[in-house]
Amino acid sequence: MHTNPAQKYQPFPPIALSDRQWPAQVLTQAPIWMSTDLRDGNQSLFEPMDAEKKQRMFQLLCQIGFKEIEVAFPSASQTDFDFVRGLIEQQQIPEDVTIEVLTQAREHLIRRTMASVRGAKRAIVHIYNATSPTFREVVFGLRQDEVKAMAVDAVLLVKALAKEMPDTEIILQYSPETFTATELPFAKEVCDAVTEAWGATPSRKVIINCPATVEVATPNVYADQIEWMHRHLARRDSVILSLHPHNDRGTAVAATELGMMAGADRVEGCLFGHGERTGNVDLVTVALNLYSQGVHPGLDFSDIHAIGRTVEECTQIEIHPRHPYAGDLVFTAFSGSHQDAIKKGFAAQRPDAVWNVPYLPIDPQDVGRSYDSIIRVNSQSGKGGVAYLMETHYGVVMPRRLQVEFAQVVQAYTDTHGSEVSAAHIWQLFSDHYLHGDTPLQFKGFHLNEDGDQTRIQLQLMINGQAQTVEGAGNGPVDATIHALQPLGYTLQVRSFEERSTGASQAAGEAMACAFVEVTAHGRVCYGVGMDHNIVTASIKAIVSSVNRSVLGSIDC
Repeated sequence: MHTNPAQKYQPFPPIALSDRQWPAQVLTQAPIWMSTDLRDGNQSLFEPMDAEKKQRMFQLLCQIGFKEIEVAFPSASQTDFDFVRGLIEQQQIPEDVTIEVLTQAREHLIRRTMASVRGAKRAIVHIYNATSPTFREVVFGLRQDEVKAMAVDAVLLVKALAKEMPDTEIILQYSPETFTATELPFAKEVCDAVTEAWGATPSRKVIINCPATVEVATPNVYADQIEWMHRHLARRDSVILSLHPHNDRGTAVAATELGMMAGADRVEGCLFGHGERTGNVDLVTVALNLYSQGVHPGLDFSDIHAIGRTVEECTQIEIHPRHPYAGDLVFTAFSGSHQDAIKKGFAAQRPDAVWNVPYLPIDPQDVGRSYDSIIRVNSQSGKGGVAYLMETHYGVVMPRRLQVEFAQVVQAYTDTHGSEVSAAHIWQLFSDHYLHGDTPLQFKGFHLNEDGDQTRIQLQLMINGQAQTVEGAGNGPVDATIHALQPLGYTLQVRSFEERSTGASQAAGEAMACAFVEVTAHGRVCYGVGMDHNIVTASIKAIVSSVNRSVLGSIDC
């Protein structure tokens, strides 16, 4: 046993590349992007996405602008195979989007994979086998020539099967898995054999993907490896050189950027860094890093909030509040000096000038965000204290974004009154702003009727003091309520919806149902809240609350 545990490890040897060129390069264009959210990102989840969630994610990726999407590992399960077939048979793949499927270099898996893409206009078939010494010697017990033969045989089989599918353009992708731990001359030897077997030409390129299956060294070493391959691969004009970094050392974004500087043409990764272990490279961060340098990434993140909510719902993994560009708190400063600098920066910023606001690398509006703490929230403990008192005294556990929104209400109150605010005062502010607003709408009651798959509602309201009944239909009480309000001129887009029990509390007494709805209405994003013994009633009250708050346009909206 080592007396010093660090003695078990050794540094990764440097790459012999004394005339490296990548440190002097500047990124001036976006790479080819390939999303592996539906494969690598999906297989890493506690509960893999079902067909409906995979479909939502596929549509989201297309809307963002991905032209290459790895949709499945079809030979791994019937679910993945059927998903690929569904995309093809139901003609759900946009004309300019190419799907990708992954398989190990094994005959029966390749045949199953090729069967899955039959009938597609175009598909990338991604073959891989591990090439590093540890896998050759410990896992598989194969010699170098046997590893190379496995790759070549797999490629020849794909080539033969592709000839039997003349209506489907098959693009070959090959990965020497565990590339970063493979001897570079051997990685080149295998990749050159693959491109020769396929017959790669400038008009029929092969994607050679160099994955950091596990990060084994600092990002500059990965860049050296990529530049070495870029300079030494045979048929380089017939190769698309691709990156697939993982984040084991927490440096996947840096490794990707340096790899692009080193000559890579293409990047594979996941939205928000999902994937095995510590995840794949975070494509949102890489793309918006480019954007911050004046390079359009070719991907649309102008509504990062909506993208984030969809990914959270599909993956059941929350985005960290400090996540670059997308986290709920990344455009919020709690330090008074930071806030002062930001305010002065906004005041000095001219519409057509280069962006130059302290602490903000990009304009939050470019990703559909606002600067949340222009109204002072001076410390995390202030916001946390409000949330703590609401939960401990009244059993109300607010969603995180509602905490930020309501903290501004409390801050405005304390600024005006200049005194400490008690739990009772906080509850009164919450009630006044979210529960008891009656302008212009006052909720009086409702009647529901189930009609097949639809729910119909008769909603009784007081509208500016006049009794009125409105009707609507939808796929549930909330949707029906939203449709019922539309003829009155209130058009709502629901961004998030949560239902919770308040639990019995020392101040509020018995438990109540509490519904929180976040909406876009009248050009504002804000919350509505409803409380009642009945959860359906609470949900409808929350919708009415959101209308009143958006119409008033108060400080907390």
